[in-house]
Order: sequence, then structure tokens, then C-alpha cells
Amino acid sequence: MRDFVAGLGYLFKGQKWVARHGRWWGFGMIPALIALVGYVAALAALVVWSGDVTDWATPFADDWGSPWQGLVRGAVLVALLGSGVALSVVTFTAATLLIGQPFYESLCEQVDETEGGAPAKPELPLWRELLISARDSLYVLVRVLAFGIVLFLCGFVPVVGQTVVPVVALAVSGYFMAAELTAVGLQRRGIPQRERLRLLRGRLGLALGFGMPLMLLMLVPFVTVLAMPGAVAGATLLARDLAPVEEQPAEEDDEAELPYQ
Repeated sequence: MRDFVAGLGYLFKGQKWVARHGRWWGFGMIPALIALVGYVAALAALVVWSGDVTDWATPFADDWGSPWQGLVRGAVLVALLGSGVALSVVTFTAATLLIGQPFYESLCEQVDETEGGAPAKPELPLWRELLISARDSLYVLVRVLAFGIVLFLCGFVPVVGQTVVPVVALAVSGYFMAAELTAVGLQRRGIPQRERLRLLRGRLGLALGFGMPLMLLMLVPFVTVLAMPGAVAGATLLARDLAPVEEQPAEEDDEAELPYQ
């Protein structure tokens, strides 16, 4: 329980950090705004074309009479739109992090520098960082979808499906949300993804305390944009807890050169 509260604290500390550094808050919102515009456009297109897609997917109902044709196609339409919204929620953070890799790398670096004990900057070209980020996000997304299918099926179990499953689904989503957001800070520390997930499992309460409330916030699109910079800052602070880096003392040779500069 203590770790859960500490994880929640990191979420608030991240928002507090960007509130104190307003320029970085605005800077960190840019990728989320770009992603939001793209997702809104995609969902609008889905709504516009959903009727045609539903008709195409149910040719067997062309000759059915009322009310069966309407009921079947209505159910398919709801499932299509619901799946689009669910997929958007699941993938929004990953897409935002991929779009914002250079932005959030800079934000993460700034948080480390202001807090002290910053790791050495990774010497990787941008295309390589984007490739690693895309691969890691796909790795997480596949696992989220696998858990989602299992939990969806469990949702049909009476009582359990309406009580336990939603809580478990929120916990799973929160854990992977924490995994996505701490990826930037832990990757800067040279920690590969499997090790990052192991660290989070070892401090599961910390990951859930950070990820579960954030997952609830992410269900509101505009709040997602406002909260994303602070979420990245908070995830960086959490990464510092998981994998602290000792600040290196100044080199004696550098000190010796100061009088001559």
C-alpha cells in the first residue's frame, strides 16, 4: 500500500514539476496535441463510414426483414465504434510517445538535470531511438491486447465479469501505462525493455499507484493532452526511484584547469 501511495505521489510530483516549469509544460503538450488531432480525424472518419463498413460486413442480412436486420447491423455498428474508441484509448499513449520521442527525451533530460544525478546522454541517432521506441511500444501493445481479449471473455462470467474484471482491467492497463511512460527515463539509463518490465513487476504497487489513476485521466481526451507533460515528468521521477544514478564528482583535471580559463 505504501508503494501504491508513493506511485500516486509521483503522478502529482510530475504535474507539480511542469507547473513550476511552464515552458516545458507547453513544450510537452505539442506531441499530445498532434496525436489528438490525428485520432479525432480517424474516429470522425470511422463514424462517417461506419454505416458502409457495417453493410459490407453483414451481406448475409441484406434480405432480412425488420427488426432483425436493424438489430444485427446495429449491434455490429456499436461493436465497430466501441472497438475504435477502445483501440484509441489503448494506443494513444504509445502513439504520443512515438511522435514525441525528441520532445519527451528533452523533457526527461531536463527533469534529471534539475533533480540531480542525470545519466549520460545516450549516443544514438534519432532514427534509432524512434525504431527502439516503436518496437517497445508494439511489444507492450501486443500484451495489452492479449490481456484485453482474456478479460473481455471473462466479462461474460456472471457477477465476476461485472465486479472483479473491471478492476483487474484497470490494474493491467495502469501497469502497462506506467511501463510506456517510464520507458523514456529508463531507456536513457541503458535499461532494456525486459529489464524495465522486471523492475516494474518488482515494485508493482508503485507502478499501479502511478498508472491506474493516470489511466482514468486518459479516458478524457482533452485531459490527456493537459496531463501528458506532467505524466512524463512524473514517470521520469519514478524511473529515478527504480534505477537511481549517482551524480559523478567533478574531475580533478577539470578543476586544475579552471585558474587558466
